[in-house]
Amino acid sequence: DPRPMRGTNQSSVSEFLLLGLSRQPRQQQLLVLLFLSMYLATILGNLLLILVVSTDSRLHTPMYFFLSNLSFVDVCFSSTTTPKMLANHVLGSQTISFSGCLTQMYFLFALADMDNFLLAVMAYDRFVAVCHPLRYTTKMTNQLCALLVAGSWGVASLNALLHTLLMARLSFCADNTIPHFFCDVTPLLKLSCSDTHLNEMMILTEGALIMIAPFVCILASYMHITCAVLRAPSTKGRWKAFSTCGSHLAVVFLFYGTIIAVYFNPSSCHSAEKDTVATVLYTVVTPMLNPFIYSLRNRDLKRALGKMVG
Repeated sequence: DPRPMRGTNQSSVSEFLLLGLSRQPRQQQLLVLLFLSMYLATILGNLLLILVVSTDSRLHTPMYFFLSNLSFVDVCFSSTTTPKMLANHVLGSQTISFSGCLTQMYFLFALADMDNFLLAVMAYDRFVAVCHPLRYTTKMTNQLCALLVAGSWGVASLNALLHTLLMARLSFCADNTIPHFFCDVTPLLKLSCSDTHLNEMMILTEGALIMIAPFVCILASYMHITCAVLRAPSTKGRWKAFSTCGSHLAVVFLFYGTIIAVYFNPSSCHSAEKDTVATVLYTVVTPMLNPFIYSLRNRDLKRALGKMVG
């Protein structure tokens, strides 16, 4: 077996080459322009949402507190991958240092987990609002909201640290080219010349639990919401609730579907092209769509935005 001993953590690779999204110059330029415009839309959309929520006192409620936290996480999430890819293109470089690669991976894990937890917390908030409206203010206190967000950050940071430390113990010997636009865990595991079984096992067990538990909470919340809405006498109210929930669920399924496709498959099932498309969807497209999906169907936010612009 040419692989070194498992305990080895000495890496002979000091940097990696990120091959980006395309090898064809013209196609590459188009993709860079597309990514730049999507990144700017993400930053502007999310920062505007945070600004509107923080300046309008009527929006100082749990729902908008979680929404502004989601926007902050989405800004950071997009900023972990896209600026580096754009900088590499402008500078004509493809390199990222070994420590830079692990740092990028850490923030990707932590922020993806935060997105995941916040979507679950927001679904729970909607469940309490729709199914227990009279007890909403006593249940969703400021202390509970702060605790839910702080707890989410704690778990997300520890989970990201675990996977980053597991990656740091691996050796990378000869090949240092990553067929991707950022340092993702799957291509890195493929490049390693150490035994990666522990890493893969932790992704499929602990990593899966961190992803699946909030997803189950989201589905349970929306099932209860659906039952409550179906019992409502007003057709108009029913339609409004379904259209809002439908748009939220679209974001949820896009986010989870792509993450499951990329990370929770055996490494033999992966292809660089499929993984790249899926990761673009959850690292670039979903953070861009979130502010639009959550605000365009929201009368209070539109009113507050109009007031601020006016």
